[in-house]
Amino acid sequence: MGGNASRRVDSELAMEISGWGRYPRIQATLHEINSVERPPQDLSQGPPLIAYGLGRSYGDSALNAHVLSTRGIARIIHFDREAGLLTCEAGLSLAEAIQEILPRGWFLPVTPGTRFVTMGGAVAADVHGKNHHGAGCFGAHVRELSLLLPNGDVVRCSPEQNSALFRATCGGMGLTGVILTVTLQLLKVGSAYIRETTLKAAHLDEVLAQFDEHAAVPYSVAWIDCLSTRSKLGRAILFLGQHADDGEYTLPRESGIGIPIELPGFILNRYAVRLFQELYYRQFRGRRRERRIHLAPFFYPLDAIHHWNRIYGSRGFLQYQCVLPKSGGAAGLRKILTRTADAALGSFLAVLKLFGAANDNPLSFPMEGYTLALDFKYHSALLGFLDELDHIVADCGGRVYLAKDARMSAEMFRRGYPQWEKFSELRERSGADRTFQSLQSQRLGL
Repeated sequence: MGGNASRRVDSELAMEISGWGRYPRIQATLHEINSVERPPQDLSQGPPLIAYGLGRSYGDSALNAHVLSTRGIARIIHFDREAGLLTCEAGLSLAEAIQEILPRGWFLPVTPGTRFVTMGGAVAADVHGKNHHGAGCFGAHVRELSLLLPNGDVVRCSPEQNSALFRATCGGMGLTGVILTVTLQLLKVGSAYIRETTLKAAHLDEVLAQFDEHAAVPYSVAWIDCLSTRSKLGRAILFLGQHADDGEYTLPRESGIGIPIELPGFILNRYAVRLFQELYYRQFRGRRRERRIHLAPFFYPLDAIHHWNRIYGSRGFLQYQCVLPKSGGAAGLRKILTRTADAALGSFLAVLKLFGAANDNPLSFPMEGYTLALDFKYHSALLGFLDELDHIVADCGGRVYLAKDARMSAEMFRRGYPQWEKFSELRERSGADRTFQSLQSQRLGL
């Protein structure tokens, strides 16, 4: 790599890369690792790098001038079909795992909104899903992982073995080392289908009450109309779900629908967003709807549209995802939604979820409360507007999700993640602070 014989990789390629938001984009040298049995010998001798999977973190958390692709290590090592334990290489995607485990009656215990992320990426971001209020984050179900350190050593980490390093790696955004393998406890399910209940809420207070009323339901998520105001502020559609037990294990089908080109920026204007919000809310005519649907459209609705990020045009977009503690969270949500509506910066994808208790991982995102995710087309005034939202979030005692972030300040990061110094000290002890860096870690002072 770069002429350095002490760092062993399988190949390298110069290319433009970005996160899913396509902002920022950089020129990088992509290096590949194709064997967990023969990992790079000494990463500390070359320039800093960061692991790169399928590029589905939205911002710059997996970007650097040098990145190490993990897609060459994507095998299933062992699947215990009785106990539901899956051991695999870190480059395996969730989609590839589902193809193997679902026909045998198992599913992921926690899944984000896309199945096109790697297992290593899911650990590194400590991803959450629609069931965080009951199941916690992805890392809570990881029984063991192997981690490549800067000096070439591979260590096994679990809640019992090298536990501090394990907790720092779950949510550590690839900054503690390169995850090579993951052992995950799966969830036993009775079919590949979900019994979905849809509830309509006229305003924010109503949907928050519905979350609490149905907290015992395994899965819940709400679409929010982020342009409604006054008495309709925060009107929403709440989706509840639980696994059906009818024994049918049909695999997800791949869609042929896609966005072939970048759409012109003027198409996604405030009027188009407002029309979409109104039509989407009105399509649910009754107060309640029940149906049986495949788990793919329930968990991964946007996966059906390939390259949907192109609808935001050539300059890309930023997703702003924050969490607010339950105490005072409703007031904070009102401020964010009011400010968003006042700025006429509506988002097609405005999603609200209920979170359960926080875990002990230093950089894990969730805390007990509410998380709101908003997508904004990039433009020159957007960064200043998002700084305003940061002030609201910080004043409420909340924080911004690192896996979605592309612009947060170091001050905002430190306010939201009070264990950052503990995390930094752990990195310094192994030399990871000099070896594993991203544009995000450099921006945040890690």
